[in-house]
Amino acid sequence: MSESSAEAVAAVASATGAAANWRRATGFAGAAIGVIAAGAAAGVAIERMTVGRGMRQKARLALDSAGPYGSLRGTPGKAYADDGTELYYEVDDIDPEAAPALTPRRRRLFGRKAPAPVTVVFSHGYCLNQDSWHFQRAALRGVVRTVHWDQRSHGRSGRGVAQAQDGRHVDIEQLGRDLKAVIDAAAPEGPLVLVGHSMGGMTVMALADQYPELIGDRVVATALVGTSSGKLGEVNFGLPVAGVNAVRRILPGVLKALGQRAELVEKGRRATADLFAGIIKRYSFSSRDVDPAVARFAERMIEGTPIDVVAEFYPAFADHDKAEALAHFTDMPVLVLAGVGDLVTPSEHSEAIADHLPDAELVLVPDAGHLVMLEHPEVVTDRLADLLTRAGAVPAGATVSGYGSTSSTARRG
Repeated sequence: MSESSAEAVAAVASATGAAANWRRATGFAGAAIGVIAAGAAAGVAIERMTVGRGMRQKARLALDSAGPYGSLRGTPGKAYADDGTELYYEVDDIDPEAAPALTPRRRRLFGRKAPAPVTVVFSHGYCLNQDSWHFQRAALRGVVRTVHWDQRSHGRSGRGVAQAQDGRHVDIEQLGRDLKAVIDAAAPEGPLVLVGHSMGGMTVMALADQYPELIGDRVVATALVGTSSGKLGEVNFGLPVAGVNAVRRILPGVLKALGQRAELVEKGRRATADLFAGIIKRYSFSSRDVDPAVARFAERMIEGTPIDVVAEFYPAFADHDKAEALAHFTDMPVLVLAGVGDLVTPSEHSEAIADHLPDAELVLVPDAGHLVMLEHPEVVTDRLADLLTRAGAVPAGATVSGYGSTSSTARRG
């Protein structure tokens, strides 16, 4: 064994020993670290050999202060779910100078009164918030009316009332009703385009399942990004069979225990920030050359999700099955997009969605992971802009700024 290999092994052993000490101190949290850490531990060990802890902390602070990601803000609003949970959203309205005016022909088609603008509603994924759509929001800003909202217990939305008061887990059906409340408050009339990433895509499916009349009457296009219509219990997260079986066996109980001791666990998360950063990067991105500021931005969003919220949402995914609800999107333009290297909702799940929607555009992005809209924003924005044009949400002459260029890396199914 070489000297550098010996040092790496020693560093891994040191990290493992530290985790073991923390496990003994808390009595319950060690399994959560061991569940998916194996793939990231070696990289973290090497980083620790070359970069001091203090330097890494300074680098994080520098990235936090320099990166513009998550800085876009719109007109704030609040909606209220059926259990009273406060749901925060923001609206970006059309800029009259940025969006082309109605042509005389379109005025004749719509009569004297201009039609209500199309509203694009963005739903984010598990452990993220509305800022995860940063690049797409920047590109579409002023061109089309958009609504970005935070799922319950995420971002700026309130803690789920049913969860905080009654201790109930969240189910995907509840998220569908939450989305309906946001639409009623932020876009009560006019055509809609629904865009969902991961859990947000499942939320869109749950909305369709419970409110098919809304989909038929108002939704003119849908984009489902890195998501699944079911069978998430079969995902292996890139782990060997033995590891997957262990995860499925112990993770629900571990998360429940962690959620009941949230304050202590949050201290442990801060103490093991380096390890978690490696895990987050592995399960968020696939390419090696991700902008460090973007990686840090994703890390910050995920770190900002309290462990008890993580625990409340996790069981919902095993029960999620909305394949039949996809039929409600049959008669409209649909974009199904996924990263080929996604370990959380593998691209095969997007292909399964496309099988249910044979007229949908299927785009598989090589060298992309779960957070494809951050990793390859130009691909996602380009295909989304095309979807909006096909749906009539933006005029064909409208210019999408920023990450709107066509990328040659995407593969269409």
